[in-house]
Amino acid sequence: MNKTFKIYAVIFIVVMIILALFEVNKTESTDWRKNFKTYQKSPFGLFVFDHEIRDLFKNKVRKTDQTPYDYYNQNQTKKPHNILIIEHEVDGESWNKIFDQVAGGSDAMLIVSDIPKEISDSIGYYDSKLSFEEENVLKLTDKKYQNDFIKLDKFPSGRGFTFIRPGAEVLGKTVEKNNTDQVNFIKVKFGKGQFYVHCEPLFITNYYLLKKGNVKYAQDIFSYLDDRETVWFDESNSQVSRFFLRFILSNPALKYAWWVLLGGLVLFIFFNAKRKQRIVPIIDPLKNTSVDFVKSIGNLYLQEGDFHDMMAKKAQYFLNKVRMDLLIDTQNLDAGFAKKLHLKTGKPLEIIDEAIALIKRAQDPYAQVMKEDLTRMNNLLDQIIKI
Repeated sequence: MNKTFKIYAVIFIVVMIILALFEVNKTESTDWRKNFKTYQKSPFGLFVFDHEIRDLFKNKVRKTDQTPYDYYNQNQTKKPHNILIIEHEVDGESWNKIFDQVAGGSDAMLIVSDIPKEISDSIGYYDSKLSFEEENVLKLTDKKYQNDFIKLDKFPSGRGFTFIRPGAEVLGKTVEKNNTDQVNFIKVKFGKGQFYVHCEPLFITNYYLLKKGNVKYAQDIFSYLDDRETVWFDESNSQVSRFFLRFILSNPALKYAWWVLLGGLVLFIFFNAKRKQRIVPIIDPLKNTSVDFVKSIGNLYLQEGDFHDMMAKKAQYFLNKVRMDLLIDTQNLDAGFAKKLHLKTGKPLEIIDEAIALIKRAQDPYAQVMKEDLTRMNNLLDQIIKI
């Protein structure tokens, strides 16, 4: 066993001991978030309601995770029924389907803390947060239900209706000690059916349904719906995580062990890779020797003193440039050629004529040339076309 392995083992054991101490001494915390999910057993989940709803509706409830738009497209001949929506966002096209069903004789019960704009625009009422009291009581206005109420002592929303259109019927109110009664449950006729809207969904959460006597209030609320099939649009189950590590991550002890394992692997890879990194050799970049080559060739010609051959090559390269770039025929170096070159380059005819004369001398194998002729021709050709 080498020294590095011993160090890693000691670090791992120390970390595990620290995590174990935290796990033993930690206190369980309650999740008070208002999630309204049917699979949640936290205080404000709907796990209890999901198991009791069949008794409330006499086994005439159908729960679906489809949107109302998709559901009614597949059930276009649906007879009048009840529609239930609890703290669930619905898209505009789905609201249109719900409106059509209610107008045809169905009843819709919405238990939502924020009234959707589609509902308030179509039915004509608004809501807002009216109270910040820590406790209140939900009561129904019907005399036969006057003895049934529910006390909200944990995070009530304090929402109520501030404006209700004429013709809407008030079915329930929120009662507080230091505030006037607030309307929280109404009934609005729409076509052949009705909308029932309750703006305090806490009364059907696990925390309140498990308290003695509170179930009666929920039964009173749902008694306003006719005894017929009820469709509950709920996407809670479709949102359950299908991640393959969901069991490990849902268990605190396994989650800590999983993160420690990942952390250990990262540290091992980091230190191991650092120690075994091979030395990267320094490779000099390739040098560009083109300029050196050109200088060498030029020096060779100068040493030989063959100015005639250098003029011939310069003239040949110049004429090739004229053919390729200016598209001028170089077969005959006459006055026509000089005029075309003058028009396309804009250079004076005197310079062009002198350059043509030097080119012809370079092409004549028997002509005598001097170094000065090579220099002069090179300057003239560079003036005409920069090579």
